[in-house]
Amino acid sequence: MKKLWLVYVLLIGIFLIYVLNYKLHANSTDEWEAAGLRGNIEDKYVMVTFQIGIDYWKSVLKGFEDAAEELNVSVEYHGSTQHDANEQMTVLEQIIAKKPAGIAISAVNSKLLTETINKAVDSGIPVVLFDSGAPDSKAYSFLGTDNYNAGVEAARKMAELTGGKGEVAIITTPEQHNHQERTDGFSMTIRSEFPEMKVVAIKDGRGDQVASREAAEQLLSAYPQLDGIFATESNGGIGVAEAVEKMQGSHSLLQIISFDTDKGTLDLVKEGKIAATMAQGTWNMGYWSLTELFRLHRDLQEDSSAYDNNKPLPVPDKVDTGIDVVTRANVDNYYAK
Repeated sequence: MKKLWLVYVLLIGIFLIYVLNYKLHANSTDEWEAAGLRGNIEDKYVMVTFQIGIDYWKSVLKGFEDAAEELNVSVEYHGSTQHDANEQMTVLEQIIAKKPAGIAISAVNSKLLTETINKAVDSGIPVVLFDSGAPDSKAYSFLGTDNYNAGVEAARKMAELTGGKGEVAIITTPEQHNHQERTDGFSMTIRSEFPEMKVVAIKDGRGDQVASREAAEQLLSAYPQLDGIFATESNGGIGVAEAVEKMQGSHSLLQIISFDTDKGTLDLVKEGKIAATMAQGTWNMGYWSLTELFRLHRDLQEDSSAYDNNKPLPVPDKVDTGIDVVTRANVDNYYAK
């Protein structure tokens, strides 16, 4: 009989804990709702990228999803399968037709995507850009790396690695706005700060590992005294490392600086085949993109002309999500946990 009473007491205790926890959660939810920070699960926000299978987007999407969980809204992820502006444009058109609560997009080609981005904004859908912008579009803000500054930092790191002397080259994706900014920052810094260094060539790697490897092989043949190559994205960095090992062997003194922190790139940094890579604040891009879209959507719900006639926006037009230099000394800190 005593055992039975103990069971009853235990069950009652568990029930009371449950009720208390429920009330605390309900109060917390009420406070969030009162502050305008709880949405409707029916509200759907969409992230749009390109080359959707690559590892780079995983951290961005995680930030987007984490913000959605906090704000009690739904998210979807779409994009082009290739590094293809026309395919991404088609995907974006299909999303606009469904009238989501907001769209966060990384534009594969700033010029070609501008008209479609403007179509979304003109139809009343809030749009923010992340990672790769379209500065002439009507998107409300850009959240991402200060890419020109990232190029500056890469140039200074390259100068440190080469002793401030020698010939260097760049492998980039010219039609993509963020890559052009990285290229400009790198080139201008070499020219203005390091008179004994020279950028001898800029090649198109098309955001592709094979194309970047071929471009690097051409550079190594044309400039046998090349001291360094800066690749403005991760596929490029891996392709360059493959070309250097193939043509100069594993003990090559040529310095490679890449971009991003996918596992393949980090492994090559750890092995010493890539000297450094530039780490972006990718989770921040996703998290703050959704947070800004939520704010914009809520304001437009309350007043459909909220941002007409140059009325101030509730979000900043630009957010720098940060950059770090990753080398063999700190590479372990950047592997996904």
